[in-house]
Amino acid sequence: MWKMISNYFGRYPSQAKVAKLLLDQGLGVRDGRIYSGEVEVGDVAVGKAAGVDRRIVRATVHTIESSPELLRVFSKLRPIGFLKDVASEMGWSAIEIIPTNAGAPGIIADVTGVIATSGISIRQALVTDPDLSSDPRLYVITESPVPAELIPRLKSCRGVKSIVIY
Repeated sequence: MWKMISNYFGRYPSQAKVAKLLLDQGLGVRDGRIYSGEVEVGDVAVGKAAGVDRRIVRATVHTIESSPELLRVFSKLRPIGFLKDVASEMGWSAIEIIPTNAGAPGIIADVTGVIATSGISIRQALVTDPDLSSDPRLYVITESPVPAELIPRLKSCRGVKSIVIY
């Protein structure tokens, strides 16, 4: 996806930084504004997060709205509530899977299969996009703590380089 989108920002690396931030954070563009869900986010805040001036943010929004293809993508972005950092507060576990190759098929299926066959319910699974992240990960939030005997089974799953349990 990022390869297609980045074509529009090839001559504008600062705008590309803003576009990548919008994708990564799930910030949508509608009616000339940037939104986190239904909450409008200011250009200054987005610029600060992207390390650019607010005028670059404005130019990025203009570029997005000038292209029907880009607008179809960016107008539908939504943020998600990522549960990793609150898992322990809820009595859950958070498992971080570091893949050998994030583009390999079957990693999610194998990992969640091991968890499911052990009778543990999954609250959330989230994968960081290999095109947007230099260090992609799979995060699985489970409804109960992960028993120690499950760790070797998770490590032996296809495409798993290592795991971290929170």
